Amino acid sequence: MLLKDEVGMLQRVPLFSGIELAKLKLLAFTSDRVSYSAGQILFRQGDEADAAYVILSGSADILVDSDSGPIKVAELMPNSIVGEIAILCNSSRTATVRAASQLEALRIRKDHFLRLMKEFPEMTIEILRVLADRLSHTTADLIDARSA
Repeated sequence: MLLKDEVGMLQRVPLFSGIELAKLKLLAFTSDRVSYSAGQILFRQGDEADAAYVILSGSADILVDSDSGPIKVAELMPNSIVGEIAILCNSSRTATVRAASQLEALRIRKDHFLRLMKEFPEMTIEILRVLADRLSHTTADLIDARSA
C-alpha cells in the first residue's frame, strides 16, 4: 500500500481526523504496517505496552482472562485504535487482542503516539472522548450482568 493510502486511512480514524496532513504522513511513514492471519495474537494481556494499533482492514477480538478462560468483551473493526490505554497509563496490556479474520494494521510506537498527543491537544481530547465512551459502555454492561 502506498503512503498516501495509509494517510487516507488514518484520516478516517476519528482520533487522527484533526491532525494536519504533513503530520499524518510522518505518522504513516514512521509506523509499521503489520499483517495477521485469523487467530494470531497482536498482543497479550500483561504484555508491556510498546505500541498502539490502527486497524486498517479485517477485525479483531478483545479478550480478557478469567477463571473459566478468555472472555470476548469487544470486537474491533476498521478505523479502530487499540492499545492506547496501556500507553497512556504506562502499564501492562489490560486485554489480549486476537485477529478474528485476516487483519492489516498500522503499529504506532509508544514514543510517536505520545509525541502526537503533546503536539495536538485535539487528539488528546478525542482520546478522552473515546475512553469515556468505552467506560460508559463497560458500566452499562456491568449493570446488565449484575441484573441478570
